[in-house]
Amino acid sequence: MLGDKGGALPLASLNHISVVCRSLVRSLDFYQNVLGFLPVRRPGSFDFDGAWLFNYGIGIHLLQSEDPENMPKKREINPKDNHISFQCESLALVEKQLKEMGIPYIQSGVEEGGIYVDQLFFHDPDGFMIEICNCDNLPVISLSGEPIMACKRVSLIPQPQQQQPQQQQQQQQHQESCA
Repeated sequence: MLGDKGGALPLASLNHISVVCRSLVRSLDFYQNVLGFLPVRRPGSFDFDGAWLFNYGIGIHLLQSEDPENMPKKREINPKDNHISFQCESLALVEKQLKEMGIPYIQSGVEEGGIYVDQLFFHDPDGFMIEICNCDNLPVISLSGEPIMACKRVSLIPQPQQQQPQQQQQQQQHQESCA
């Protein structure tokens, strides 16, 4: 087994995910205006098109496909497909906004020991699955007995001189950090 080779890697946290996209412009619009990510500086030494975004304690690195016409087409929305999941305060509000934006989604749910988790699944413009849930209802319980630190919410905190009034209000509403 791999664990017999000296233990797990000494990791600190998830930094980012990379998503290859057909259209950088469409993906930027989606990740900023649907999911609330903000563009951040990307190293100028890269010799390929892309963009970096950040919020909720995670980065999204968008990479322009070198062959967008041959990228796989969207599949049906399948909760068992690869996806990234985000917590939310109000699934009803998220569902209402998805409807208003015309973004197709499916609802799902999980029940474990009387605890209910509600989920919404939808695709980004290139078919990458997004889940929005109230998954923090379900406790994280270690199977090995090792302690686990769970973080409820982390959100981008821009530099004060760069904040716009609306961003300041949003940050005041969403500032919570890991304890």
